[in-house]
Amino acid sequence: MGAPARQFDDIQDDATTRLTPTQLKVLQGVRSGRLNKQIAHDLGIAEATVKAHMTALMRKLKVRNRTQVAVVAQALGYGADAQLRHARSPWLDSRR
Repeated sequence: MGAPARQFDDIQDDATTRLTPTQLKVLQGVRSGRLNKQIAHDLGIAEATVKAHMTALMRKLKVRNRTQVAVVAQALGYGADAQLRHARSPWLDSRR
């Protein structure tokens, strides 16, 4: 198994990387190439709130920038239909 695959396994196995429903929506927006301002408008939240979620996502996914967030999201299967495919994912926080 290559180094990148091990990195994604480490992220998946890390119990602290559970994503909240809003973080998942922000992740999907980033994965779709949307700007923070667009994500904020889509979700009906402030752009500063999106930035806070991005900071949390980068910390949880152990990456340094939004491009890496998008790459990890794709590698882990979080795309446009992620909410449907991963409705019971261990990555989702139990809070709804």
